[in-house]
Amino acid sequence: MRDLKRLNGAVVKCERCPRLATYIRKVGREKVRRFENDDYWARPLPSWGDPGARLLIVGLAPAAHGGNRTGRMFTGDGSGDWLAKAMHGAGFASIPTSRAIDDGLVLHDAYITAAVRCAPPDNKPLPLEIASCSQYLSAEIAILKNVRVVLALGRIAFGAYCRVAGLKGLAFGHGIMHEIPGKVLLASYHPSRQNTNTGRLTWEMWAEIFRTARAVL
Repeated sequence: MRDLKRLNGAVVKCERCPRLATYIRKVGREKVRRFENDDYWARPLPSWGDPGARLLIVGLAPAAHGGNRTGRMFTGDGSGDWLAKAMHGAGFASIPTSRAIDDGLVLHDAYITAAVRCAPPDNKPLPLEIASCSQYLSAEIAILKNVRVVLALGRIAFGAYCRVAGLKGLAFGHGIMHEIPGKVLLASYHPSRQNTNTGRLTWEMWAEIFRTARAVL
């Protein structure tokens, strides 16, 4: 627990990627009309969840007006609600919504992190930014000793985890599961609006991912 707090403290202070640091502050100043009265977090986001988790969820990056606004990953946007609802249904979350950092959502046996800790312009981090942020994911993997299932949300998150874990040649595709040393790596499409609104990721496909994770555990 202490190691995770120390690591998250370093994340929040990180300014290794000037483009991202500039962008998240700009978003926090200019805001959007629907959140014009909100105080934006506008800093790198710490990971969060159960320190004893057996399920590690790796996302892409915070959303500009979701996590970058609320101060918690997958919180305050549609992706956060999809994640919370599915996790609640599988017994990993206390409530089925993720709206604010003080909404009472508690994760059970699950920990949420991301390949990149700052919201990137157009949701597209640069390769150098992903590589720069990988030190934090690598440190988390070492600290979270109980993890047995890693769920990577999207191709970028999948690739980022494989790189820091030293895994090569693994195929990405929704629902694909790989046996890796001491763990299972499960791939999923990201619950972005681009995927959910177009039907590329349906609710049943999404819920099944968490049923699979629960069954493996």
